[in-house]
Amino acid sequence: MVKVNFITNNKSVTVEKGTTILTAARKVGIVIESPCNAVGVCGKCKVKVELSNLVDIIQDGNHQLSEKEKAQGFILACGARVMADINVEIISKNSNKTLQILNHGESFDIQLDSFIRKEYKDNGKTNVYAGDEIIGEEEGDTTALIYGVVVDIGTTTLVATLVNISTGEEINSVSALNPQSIYAQDVLSRIKFASDEKGLNIMYSSIIKEISGLIEKNTKETGIDNKYIYEVIFSGNTCMIHLAANVNPYSLGKYPYTPVIRGGSYLISKEHKLNISSNGLIYLPPIISSYVGPDITSGILATRLQERKGTTLFVDIGTNGEMVIARDGKLSSTSTAAGPAFEGMNITYGMRAQRGAIEYFNIEEDGSIEIKTIEDGDPIGICGSGLLDIVGELVANKVIGKSGRFVSIENSNLPEILSERLVKLDGKNAFKIAEGIFLTQKDIRQVQLAKGAVRSGIEFLMLSKNVEATEVDKIQIAGSFGYHLRSKSLTNIGLLPKEFEGKIDFVGNTSKSGGHAFLLNKEYRTEMEKVVKDIEVVELSNGENFDKIFVKSLSF
Repeated sequence: MVKVNFITNNKSVTVEKGTTILTAARKVGIVIESPCNAVGVCGKCKVKVELSNLVDIIQDGNHQLSEKEKAQGFILACGARVMADINVEIISKNSNKTLQILNHGESFDIQLDSFIRKEYKDNGKTNVYAGDEIIGEEEGDTTALIYGVVVDIGTTTLVATLVNISTGEEINSVSALNPQSIYAQDVLSRIKFASDEKGLNIMYSSIIKEISGLIEKNTKETGIDNKYIYEVIFSGNTCMIHLAANVNPYSLGKYPYTPVIRGGSYLISKEHKLNISSNGLIYLPPIISSYVGPDITSGILATRLQERKGTTLFVDIGTNGEMVIARDGKLSSTSTAAGPAFEGMNITYGMRAQRGAIEYFNIEEDGSIEIKTIEDGDPIGICGSGLLDIVGELVANKVIGKSGRFVSIENSNLPEILSERLVKLDGKNAFKIAEGIFLTQKDIRQVQLAKGAVRSGIEFLMLSKNVEATEVDKIQIAGSFGYHLRSKSLTNIGLLPKEFEGKIDFVGNTSKSGGHAFLLNKEYRTEMEKVVKDIEVVELSNGENFDKIFVKSLSF
């Protein structure tokens, strides 16, 4: 047995020889992010040990570290196997307390007709109804005390909003990082992780604990008693809904990719230990397909996509690219795996949208550079919106060619202010963004793969409906990540066709605003069940020439 001392956290744990530092940390509840689920490819689980301790570690996967980092004692926690007692320092760039998460989205005028209602009786008691069924009886007149919570369960982030069901008012909203992302960053990794009982339990218990904590935070900040919260809406992608419902998502990752649950259904909240009324319910909106989930159902509801005339393309950009094309009310949908690059993961100096993350990057005509960071903090990394800005501006200014490669440092015709930022980093080309922060060739490749996935999904969906880019009347970009983007960046890198310029709207967190509509009017539940049944699901994997479309979509 060996002892691992986490000196930053003032915690120690005794484990068997050969145990990784990451495993040891998890045993004592210390969070070290490992978005790739310890595969060793993301490079985000860096920790520091004393150089004299390196002889006591078997290292694997340290190719993700620079020679300078290795010389300073940095190692990857997922690949460092401890063979003797050791001290570990966890270096955290920032705290998730500053995580920037969007909690508003486009909506419409909602007529109040909720599934949960109350009625005061002559016997001095108040009946609580779910539909036509009595689910509780309370002393006195409590008809004014009726609340619900809408939870947007994103792959990366969570938003929980407390709503007064009687008035429709949003009273308070809180957010957090999805704790599941510590173990696995993207949907496919989570499906694999949760395919056995142990993995599912970790995923389920972590998300329910976090949601309950957010509900409790809402009640503490407002003074509202949680016993008067009667319904929670879970809005998220199909995998997230399975995990939050404690349902094994294994079938989502295996042909024919069939969801176990279809949504449009209810769970008993006390069976899931949610911090609400003991008679409370959880509503799961209708699921469109394995990879187009209730978050998109909520988005369709929030934007009333099924009622729009002409042709509208709805795109939710994140770790998954989920999209719907509407032609005079007829809907078709598809999805594509964009990967974690848009969240700043798999990027050398990438990070989440926290204080100090570069979120805006612009090159002026003279080559001078303007940078903005979240909360005006000192630059410490690059978040997703900043990444697309950077790549988009470098493409537009010919620092990056159509193939995705940096121009030759020796033969560039760039303004001096740009050419002097083209440097060698560990012997490879890179562009200096700010002091100590660089964009590498590998990073550009990650952006190409992510944007290529989304663009090819858009192209294939339009092709399946015989729609030309010029025929699309409106493009709606949804999601927290999408809201912080600029139209210019999306067209500069080719994530969206140039023909879309001037037609792009950023509609925000429609997963949440659509969930709000589900909470306040029960008729939308019936309506969206019918809408979802009529949505055509276009499977990219079955598509002819999809590979060619994807390869073409990689170029800038």
